[in-house]
Amino acid sequence: MKFRFHAAAAFAVASTVLAFTGQSHATVFAAWQVTNVPFGDTLNVRKYPAGSSQKQAAYPNGAVLQMTGKCTGGINLLDIANQPASQQVEKVRYRWCEVWHDPAQSGNFVTGWVYGKYITPQ
Repeated sequence: MKFRFHAAAAFAVASTVLAFTGQSHATVFAAWQVTNVPFGDTLNVRKYPAGSSQKQAAYPNGAVLQMTGKCTGGINLLDIANQPASQQVEKVRYRWCEVWHDPAQSGNFVTGWVYGKYITPQ
């Protein structure tokens, strides 16, 4: 009996932690704006950090993106947020950065990746 109780309690705690983790992931973000995309074009959000990866959505210049903070190369947008905007832009210029977005505008948010050359801190 004790084993069943401990297993059930462990499952309940793990479920709660996973649910909380999923919620917190969606609420902690840095706002960055799409910029420098050539006229008539849009910034593609990719499933993985690669130009050949599946396209999830596209956003025009001026769109504000919810960034998770994670970029390739170990860059964290939240760690560099206190630096001047020009330095932040340089740090992500050749990196892929993760966004939290709703590509179908259905309330189902997912992560995706954008190329840093086309985003600036807001």
